[in-house]
Amino acid sequence: MNLIEWFADPAHWAGPDGIPRQVLTHLVYCAIAAAVAIVVALPAGLVIGHTGRGAVVVAGLANALRALPTLGLLIAAVLLVSPHVGSQLAFTVPALIVLVVLAIPPILTNAYAGVTAVPPQVRTAAHGIGMRPWQVLLTVELPCALPLVISGVRSASLQLVSTATVAAYVSLGGLGRYIIDGQAQLDYTQMLAGAILVALLAIVVEALLLLLERLVVSPGLTGRLRRLPDPDRAPGAGPDPAPTAAPVAAPASGRAP
Repeated sequence: MNLIEWFADPAHWAGPDGIPRQVLTHLVYCAIAAAVAIVVALPAGLVIGHTGRGAVVVAGLANALRALPTLGLLIAAVLLVSPHVGSQLAFTVPALIVLVVLAIPPILTNAYAGVTAVPPQVRTAAHGIGMRPWQVLLTVELPCALPLVISGVRSASLQLVSTATVAAYVSLGGLGRYIIDGQAQLDYTQMLAGAILVALLAIVVEALLLLLERLVVSPGLTGRLRRLPDPDRAPGAGPDPAPTAAPVAAPASGRAP
């Protein structure tokens, strides 16, 4: 069976193991992990960027979490959690913990970097009109940091979509099921189909988050704000003429005219 025949087979689109159900399961894992990571990492990054305290902790924690091997962490989490949790949760909870750990670093570092990138004169102006520190953070620094914050969420989401396939190693669902089952059965067509589905899902998620960024971020922060034409200029007129220097008066010679 080639790749086209595999996708054209109705058996792969129906039932609990069909593509729609596996895509939905994959997205549920990613959405839960992303939501928890945002709740944990976003406020921490914003507060640390606002106060300037704990910057070394952010860098160290982000690098440490990125260095953790995903599959090894998953197996360790299953061994630690499964004796205390029954049923399917013994595998679902460890998988979600691993995905949350994976999603925290980009959100944390981008939130911190976005706040610290706000120009100091903007903060000074906000304090000058009597804003409290939390008002400066929420109404001035956070809107200015939104491009980097959403970029961090995008990066974390793409990592989640591509890495959530490891859930299949512990008998969970998702698109990783096709890759793991295909490897066990030496069905390389199924493995390739699973990889293509993961890549397509990542592209769709990236496109949706880019659209969200265009909707919620001010055009002035992303460079999309275009200069309005001057209503006093005639249509089709060329660029503004270069300013000419004022004529310099000749020095007086001291003789009467």
